[in-house]
Amino acid sequence: MSDVINVPNPPNAPSDGQPSEATIQITHITYALYALGMVTGIFAIAGLIVAYIKRDDAVGSYLSSHYSWLIRTFWWGLLWTTIGIILAIVAIGFVVLAVVWIWWVYRIIKGWLRLTEKREIA
Repeated sequence: MSDVINVPNPPNAPSDGQPSEATIQITHITYALYALGMVTGIFAIAGLIVAYIKRDDAVGSYLSSHYSWLIRTFWWGLLWTTIGIILAIVAIGFVVLAVVWIWWVYRIIKGWLRLTEKREIA
């Protein structure tokens, strides 16, 4: 009796660790949506939805780390933005919001550069 369980790759998952060109392009679009999300949050929400939908296509490739990076960026950004809005009542919230905005810009730039270099993001 064998205890080995074969789990098939998800559909569209790279078999050799190399993502498809379409998945790379969608990742670029997701970063663009996040960048536009700095102006209006609806684009960031659209980027989050794309990241959740497409992350299974990136399993086994360097893009997997990018989708995790993008998803974490959104949720942590939302948390700290909410805290900043609440604290805006006592003025310190505006500092928190500025720091969150700078942090968001940093994460987009760092991630997009790594994507362009076809490297994982840590």
